[in-house]
Amino acid sequence: MNFDLRLPLGVLFLIFGLILAGYGMLSGPEIYQRSLGVNVNLWWGLFLLLFGGVMLSLALFGKKR
Repeated sequence: MNFDLRLPLGVLFLIFGLILAGYGMLSGPEIYQRSLGVNVNLWWGLFLLLFGGVMLSLALFGKKR
């Protein structure tokens, strides 16, 4: 069986990252007062996009055994 789990994980994290980063960019700054003004949705969305991109690139261009 030749199934690479990094491919669906990469796609999943990319989708979640897009949703979360998009929400962080479109939401108002008043909802971030509890987090000391830090836009946590935007930062975590960018992190999820980065992680999903790494997983996807490892799945597509990683070394096959």
